[in-house]
Amino acid sequence: MTASINGLSCAVSRSGISSLQPLTTILDYIRWGASRFNEAGLFFGHGTDNAIDEAAALVLHALHLPQDLHASWFQSRLTEEERDRVVELIRQRIEKRLPLPYLIGEAWFAGLKFAVNPHVLIPRSPMAELIENGFSPWLDPERINRVLDLCCGSGCIGIATAVSLPGCQVDLVDISADALAVCEENIQTHGLAGQAHAIQSDLFQSLGDQRYDLIISNPPYVGEEEMALLPPEYRHEPALALHAEEDGLQIVKRILREAPKYLAPQGILVVEVGNSATLLQEIYPDIPFLWLEFERGGSGVFLLSAGDLAQYANNI
Repeated sequence: MTASINGLSCAVSRSGISSLQPLTTILDYIRWGASRFNEAGLFFGHGTDNAIDEAAALVLHALHLPQDLHASWFQSRLTEEERDRVVELIRQRIEKRLPLPYLIGEAWFAGLKFAVNPHVLIPRSPMAELIENGFSPWLDPERINRVLDLCCGSGCIGIATAVSLPGCQVDLVDISADALAVCEENIQTHGLAGQAHAIQSDLFQSLGDQRYDLIISNPPYVGEEEMALLPPEYRHEPALALHAEEDGLQIVKRILREAPKYLAPQGILVVEVGNSATLLQEIYPDIPFLWLEFERGGSGVFLLSAGDLAQYANNI
C-alpha cells in the first residue's frame, strides 16, 4: 500500500504527472481511480459500496458533472487542470482515508442532496425508506402535524421528512452547535425555514412541553469494542455522534425514558440502534420493540407506540 501511495503522490506533482499521460478520458480516470482504491484496500460504506462507483462519483464531482451523466460523455478528454483536480482528490481519498462525502462536501439521502462536513455523520440510515413512504402504515401521513428529529446532525432525516410531509412542522435537535450549523445550511438550501427549526438541546431538555406525533432518531449507539473495530474512514466522523457509553445504549435508554412525556397519545417513536439491537432486546425483554424491515437493506431500527412506551417507561 505504501508504494502505491508514494507513486500516487509523485503523479500529483508536476514532475510526475507525465506518468498519467496515457489516461485521457473520464472513463480512464474512473478505471484508474477504482484500481488505486482497490489496491489501497479502502473501505466503502458512505454512499457507495464498491471502488468503481466511488471513483465515478469522485471523478464526476471533480469535473462539475452530474452523477447521472450519460454514457456517451465518458469518452470526453480531460484538460490538464481537470486531471490535476481528479488526481488530487484520489490522492486524498487514499492517503487520508477520508470518506468520499467529506471530500466533495455533499451526500444524498432519500433522494435529496445534503451538505456535510466532519462535524456531522454522513447520511446512510435505512430510515430513508420510512420517510419516502410517509411513515405508512404506522401513521397516517395526513395526520402527522409535528415531528421531532433527535440527534439530527446534518438534518437529513428531519429535512427529508419535512419535504415528504409538507404539512408538518419539524424540530431538529442536536447538542452540537457545529452540527446545527450544517443542519441550518441544509434547511435553507431546501427552502424550509418556515417549516423546519434547528434547536440546540441535550435530547429533550430545551423542548418545554411540546408534544410530537412522531419522534425519530439516529442517536449515538456504538459501544467501546465496536468503535475500536471501525475502519479508518469512520474515524473521521464525529465521535460525539457515534460513540455512547453503556455498550452503546446510554443515549437510547434516555430516549426511552424521556420520550413518553413528549409523544402525542397516538404518536410513535422510531429509533435506529444498529448492531446494539440484540443487546437492547436482552436488557428489556418485556418491551414490545417492533423491528422494522427494509426492502433496500438495513436493520436495527425499532418502532414503539406512545402507549407501549408509557406502559413500560417505569421499567427503563
